[in-house]
Amino acid sequence: MARVVVIGGGFGGLASALRLAKLGHDVTLVEERDLGGALVPFTQDDFAWDAATYTLVPAVVRDLFRKTGRPLEKELDLVQLDCLREHWFEDGTSVVLHAGRSDQHDAFEALGAGLGTRWVDHVAAYADDWDVIRRGYAEVPWDPDHLSPDLAARFESRETLHKRLRRLRDERLRLVAAHPFAADRHDLRNVPAWAGLTAYLEQRFGAWAFTGGTGALLAALVRRLETRQVDVVHGAARDIVVRDGRAAAVATTVGELDAEVVVCAVDPRRLPALAESVRRTMPAIPAAMTYLGLRGEVRDLPHELVVHSDPGLVVRTRGRAPAGHHAWTVQCPGKQGEDPVAVLARHGVIGPDQVVSRADLSPRDLVERWGGSPLGVLWESRGTVRQRLGPRTPIAGVYAAGSHAAPGSGLPYVGLSAALVAQVVGPASGARGQR
Repeated sequence: MARVVVIGGGFGGLASALRLAKLGHDVTLVEERDLGGALVPFTQDDFAWDAATYTLVPAVVRDLFRKTGRPLEKELDLVQLDCLREHWFEDGTSVVLHAGRSDQHDAFEALGAGLGTRWVDHVAAYADDWDVIRRGYAEVPWDPDHLSPDLAARFESRETLHKRLRRLRDERLRLVAAHPFAADRHDLRNVPAWAGLTAYLEQRFGAWAFTGGTGALLAALVRRLETRQVDVVHGAARDIVVRDGRAAAVATTVGELDAEVVVCAVDPRRLPALAESVRRTMPAIPAAMTYLGLRGEVRDLPHELVVHSDPGLVVRTRGRAPAGHHAWTVQCPGKQGEDPVAVLARHGVIGPDQVVSRADLSPRDLVERWGGSPLGVLWESRGTVRQRLGPRTPIAGVYAAGSHAAPGSGLPYVGLSAALVAQVVGPASGARGQR
């Protein structure tokens, strides 16, 4: 049985702690804030808003619960969204994406003859990319110095997402395909083309939401910490103590915690022992958020509305609110030259008098609230993928999970990062993982 210290109580840290505890290790989790990170909903005036309102690749969360105790279905309701997102364009046209449907031909064909075929072909082209990324990077511990030829071809390609999307020709199709990266404020000229497979994941696996939101997911994970006997220490990790070239302890504000294995599930820049290893990377900073509590009837919208205008907005409509009210999140990825409520009113989405609760959080507010950016590492070039740590790090006995680690940000990838750490650390000696 190894003494394991997990630094960080976000989804990556929680998942890592649970998996390693189930493998028979003695696990301590260190977190200075409330557990959950970006899983913790923002609440005000009886309204609640989630930062993450759905997940792709639901098998990742199901595997976490199955490998650490009771199946997900015994703990939570996870429902597939039929209508995931609607895009409004400046020319007055729109398109609705139905998650989990492999053929969106008719929806895009309504925008113009031949556009349906172009969109379907664009999405289908990512099937091979996903197969290579999944088998060589996302689901197995990878070695940057020994890549398979297929994986090396992706990681070393100079083709950017910006260049690939030019093949779509129609600006509206390009806006739809670029949305996940534009919303997280990445420059498409720095994003490798293969990373655009998000569109394939949405249509191949669908989008899934937790009944009760991410707060329900967090509550289930915290209950499982107790079941797996994970010790939670409320304090800030200052650094990893290294002796004879390997991890020996974690220095915290509440004392030094001995450790044979350390899992960094926070931004590595926060730990001097790892900071030099990631000095060439930059965090992806979230866009400003406006949380709105609305009264009365509102326009019937899908889970997410993307308004492609100046300024552009992303509206998420599935918060929790008192009867007769609605909780919407408005994300402002670009410059905030106009009040978000005024923009929504101008587009006929809501009336200004419907707002009964409002909170405006800047990017800095959000990072401070979450204890870091859940968006992980900013794409700066094709080399960014090699600059992420995880599951291994340059220090023996130290591993990396979470949004800043391989394979990336978002609930599915963060969940996979924890699974990769568990694979590398392995079961406790002589343990059968039944603790």
